[in-house]
Amino acid sequence: MLQTRPDRHITPRRHDKFSLAAADRIRIAVLIPCYNEEPAVARVVADFHASLPDAVVHVYDNNSSDRTWFAALGAGAVVRRETLQGKGHVVRRMFADVEADVYVLVDGDDTYDAEAAPEMVRMLVESQLDMVTAVRLPVCDDAYRPGHRLGNRLLSLLVCRVFGNRVSDVLSGYRVFSRRFVKSFPELAAGFETETEFTIHALELKMPIGEIATTYRGRSAGSRSKLHTVSDGLRILHTIMKLVKQERPLQSFGATGALLLVAGLVLGLPVVTFFLHTGLVPRLPTAVLATGLVLAASLSFVCGLVLEQVARGRQELKRLAYLGIPAVGAVE
Repeated sequence: MLQTRPDRHITPRRHDKFSLAAADRIRIAVLIPCYNEEPAVARVVADFHASLPDAVVHVYDNNSSDRTWFAALGAGAVVRRETLQGKGHVVRRMFADVEADVYVLVDGDDTYDAEAAPEMVRMLVESQLDMVTAVRLPVCDDAYRPGHRLGNRLLSLLVCRVFGNRVSDVLSGYRVFSRRFVKSFPELAAGFETETEFTIHALELKMPIGEIATTYRGRSAGSRSKLHTVSDGLRILHTIMKLVKQERPLQSFGATGALLLVAGLVLGLPVVTFFLHTGLVPRLPTAVLATGLVLAASLSFVCGLVLEQVARGRQELKRLAYLGIPAVGAVE
């Protein structure tokens, strides 16, 4: 069990079902993006129907070459198709199409525990949170490959250092969102980096968020992971760096400027010292290069300051759009 931190909502799970009657008829939608998940998707749909009996389960098929569509339809899901390939495209379409008060997003590979959903929904509604993340606790060795575990830790550490240490599992694919989060989320990713965008969006807007520890098991027989450790890890890292540049431009350009300034000083100080003693500049190319580096550093700092104000304006607009959507259970 994870240790509770003051700035997080982390609770143990209770296995009782979540009743809509107790939640003032809150509409719950379960969103399941799928690509070639025929062996597992019917079980996932059935499990979420059992744990959240009043929810509507939506499966979005992303150009599967197997019978994922028919398996999900036979299990009782509302099935639609998204032709743009990639999880980010599917999430964008689901968030735009589906109307609900609470959204449960989960992968269709049957690796996540559906019995955690009622407690995650209860936590979000009762504490008026905008996102609850399922922190994965592997139950077997093949559930979480070493490369994935290491990559998740490194990427989570990077996000926490830059944007705030409020999320333990940045790449978790099992989350519960409020309508306020979903309808204010500017989905831009195309693939698995969409989970990183979820986390940074919540951290940047200082949303109330929570976590809950859940079991994470290996894939069903016949099911194959679509995540490629190296290529997708690099794409996620690129997304993080791009968001750092967009949301923290002063830090990004300031770090670049500091490196340029240090390089310019290292090259230029010996030239300046020699000039002060002799009045000569024997290494003119080095002097020109050092001057250029210092000027580039100054320009980088100025760009960072200007873009920091632009980023602040964008953040204010996103905050206003977020506040324009009523919270779950808000009193009007």
